Amino acid sequence: MEKTVIEQKGGLKGEVTVPGDKSISHRAVIIGSLAKGKTRIIEPSRGDDNLRTLNAFRMMGIEVDEPKVDQLIINGRGLYGLTEPEDVIDAGNSGTTVRLLTGLLTGQRFFSVITGDRYLRKRPMKRVVEPLSSMGAKIWGRENGNFAPLVINGTRLNPIDYISPIASAQVKSAILLAGLYADGVTKITEPSLSRDHTERMLRFFGANLKRDDNSVSIAGGSNLEGRKIEIPGDISSAAFFIVAALVIPNSEVLLKRVGVNPSRTGILEVLKKMGANIQLLNEYETWGEPVADILVKTSRLKGTKIEGELIPKTIDELPVLSVAASVAEGDTVIKDAKELRVKETDRIKAVASELKKFGAEVEEFDDGMRISGKDELKGCDCQSFGDHRIAMSLIIAGLMASGKTVVEDTSCIGTSFPEFKDKLFSLIQ
Repeated sequence: MEKTVIEQKGGLKGEVTVPGDKSISHRAVIIGSLAKGKTRIIEPSRGDDNLRTLNAFRMMGIEVDEPKVDQLIINGRGLYGLTEPEDVIDAGNSGTTVRLLTGLLTGQRFFSVITGDRYLRKRPMKRVVEPLSSMGAKIWGRENGNFAPLVINGTRLNPIDYISPIASAQVKSAILLAGLYADGVTKITEPSLSRDHTERMLRFFGANLKRDDNSVSIAGGSNLEGRKIEIPGDISSAAFFIVAALVIPNSEVLLKRVGVNPSRTGILEVLKKMGANIQLLNEYETWGEPVADILVKTSRLKGTKIEGELIPKTIDELPVLSVAASVAEGDTVIKDAKELRVKETDRIKAVASELKKFGAEVEEFDDGMRISGKDELKGCDCQSFGDHRIAMSLIIAGLMASGKTVVEDTSCIGTSFPEFKDKLFSLIQ
């Protein structure tokens, strides 16, 4: 099992690029495959999660060309151009792959089975299975459809007007993809806005889609046309460098060409409330997605509250925000984040247990935690629990801590950011 050893060194200096946005890369492959004609994807994520989605569509008859190392060409075959896979689709550790494909597969004219690794098979699927079943979908799985493997017999779907109890881009996207195959208009309303990459991309490809506050609707049978998609850098990957540069003395880092979609920039809002010196430079827009360079300088942070509508906008960044909170002045309180319990691991439990090993003061709640900042963390041996975001967060904590830190099981980082350690350590002075 791979482990990473870290020792406190100097500040971080220089420029860095992060992989193409993981969420957008998934959607570009999915929607490009459903469009007619070629979709050229520039700078897609090459993490294992994204490769799982790409392989799934290859299994369903989609031809993919790779003319350059930083490009994919998806030869889309239209809404009904997919073919039945001959084997089980393996989503690996990717919740996005399994949930979005479940929505898509319900409207196909064939049978399919989708599963994942031992971590993914523990994650709840009823949140997508129940609304899809109300559309007429035929889905079976362990514990009445709550756990993968999921067996899907594609069928004709009916539109629904669904009020979601949670703000979840995966739930919303699964329903919208199924809605492409429904006879009529499918609508979903969230309690607050989750990331909206699916809506932006579907509209860009030509879908008949409308949004009204926290509701979005899509008309079945939309004709999608292939497009060129430039994938901005993933702000969830950038988050680790942002926090590291803020809390490690004498640091100044410029992150190039990062996506700053308002539904994803909760981390910037939170850190600025904490007193962070962060600037957006060279702002522009590509196919409806805002992009900017992010300049970060060492700052003295103060504790804050992270709750309510900030949670969907920071859900993937909360582990590394917790690391920042562990050295901020005063208390940081995270609430309304029960969703963290059902990620790749129970991230509330994992963050609380591992930060305590560094000497941090953490009080765990059912839906979050309270972190009391300390002047210094101490190196320790800690566990990632097979979760890529926990692993990267603990490596950042190790750079902040005095002495040696050993993070066990860091091979999971490859699911989203295989070059993470190389890029991080190249910035250390």
